[in-house]
Amino acid sequence: MVAHKQRQRRKPMAEINVVPYIDVMLVLLIIFMITAPMLTQGVKVDLPTAAANPVEPPDDNTEPLVVSVDAEGLYYVAVGDKQDQAVDVETLATKVAAVLRRNPKTPVMVKGDSAANYGQVVTLMTYLQQAGAPSVGLITQQPEE
Repeated sequence: MVAHKQRQRRKPMAEINVVPYIDVMLVLLIIFMITAPMLTQGVKVDLPTAAANPVEPPDDNTEPLVVSVDAEGLYYVAVGDKQDQAVDVETLATKVAAVLRRNPKTPVMVKGDSAANYGQVVTLMTYLQQAGAPSVGLITQQPEE
């Protein structure tokens, strides 16, 4: 008798090797983790839902800390006895940080002259954020009808 070799037929595999896909996913995750912080630049500002609504006072009736920028780009802070003297942004940030250390719930409001440079207002808001202000409100005038 001749031994008949039967070929064993391989059954098709219904499984997919996912290891290469996991490797690609991990590489993309690392790339996104590195690039995501570079995409978000700017100053965090809590915008109101409607422009006409006034800012609600805090529950503990804390007087807001008002920081101002005039048309020449000089900064003023409503703290202490020399409120009408201009200060540099580093001194302003130090004063605001001291107030916020005493009472972290103190609302911080920015009062900017309409002729003030937008860049100086943004610089001020950046320093306020570094001083520890969780959010900053903008003081505006009601439009005349």
